[in-house]
Amino acid sequence: MQYRTFGRTGWQVSEIGYGMWGLAGWTGHEQEEVERALERSVELGCNFFDTAWAYGNGLSERILNELVKRHAGKRLYVATKIPPKNRRWPSRPDYALADVFPADYIVEYTEKSMKNLGVDTIDLQQFHVWEDGWADHDEWKEAVTKLTKEGKVRAWGVSVNRWEPDNCLDTLRTGLIDGVQVIYNIFDQAPEDNLFPLCRELNVGVIARVPFDEGTLTGRLTKETTFPKNDWRSTYFVPENLNASVDRAEALRPLIPEGSNMPEMALRFILSHPDVSTTIPGMTKVRNVEANIGTSDGQGLPDGLLEELRAHRWDRQPTEWSQ
Repeated sequence: MQYRTFGRTGWQVSEIGYGMWGLAGWTGHEQEEVERALERSVELGCNFFDTAWAYGNGLSERILNELVKRHAGKRLYVATKIPPKNRRWPSRPDYALADVFPADYIVEYTEKSMKNLGVDTIDLQQFHVWEDGWADHDEWKEAVTKLTKEGKVRAWGVSVNRWEPDNCLDTLRTGLIDGVQVIYNIFDQAPEDNLFPLCRELNVGVIARVPFDEGTLTGRLTKETTFPKNDWRSTYFVPENLNASVDRAEALRPLIPEGSNMPEMALRFILSHPDVSTTIPGMTKVRNVEANIGTSDGQGLPDGLLEELRAHRWDRQPTEWSQ
């Protein structure tokens, strides 16, 4: 495993982190399999774990609690998120901060997450949605400052809405945000335009989420793929999105290096960008953990291939189904 500095925090985090959404409430997974996958990730050097209160109403946080306890002698970085009070994903420009992240609510859910996680201090507390129009509001700033001074949070982050990487730039300029979580992959390259350069300037850590475009970039989806009704992807991969996504994934196949596969190429594309601190694929099985962490060997993609992949950039606008 290779490690990178997470912005001005100075943390040395594994460049392959662990996205814990799929461990609680997405689809059914056996607890033993989840625990084996988590254990294997630690064995292979993963030390950055991203969860959220909303992942199973605290269940994913409690799963992480047990992992941290089992490895009390190792430095595992714990990142979680405060759910929007109105329970709407993503946020919208017309939402008032008072309805999404009032100060007392920020404090309340930080303390709930601390209890679930079994920690006295959360390494990285993130806002699960965000609007840059809130950047100058004092209420969230006062809550952030209070919780930091009390030692309950070490660093703060924002998780940017899907396909809106610029919807946090003014917020980063407040100096109160240490990390930004954004969708970045072969298709979603827009963060390179404005967000990454600003993060470099301000020394803000970057978490690249959705490295496989919710599964498209594994190369395993077809136009006939369906998901159970209780699986979030059943509402995301509507025909309009599924068909276009599969077509774009198929167009990548001729570019896969010999001896490699599409998921490996997708991760190496992300890791080839020096502004990315860590990427957080969801991993529910040991084989996924081993394959994904195996890409962290310091070997990025050749410049020529990177240029070819840049031509597959897919700029999308938020929709009712994109969530």
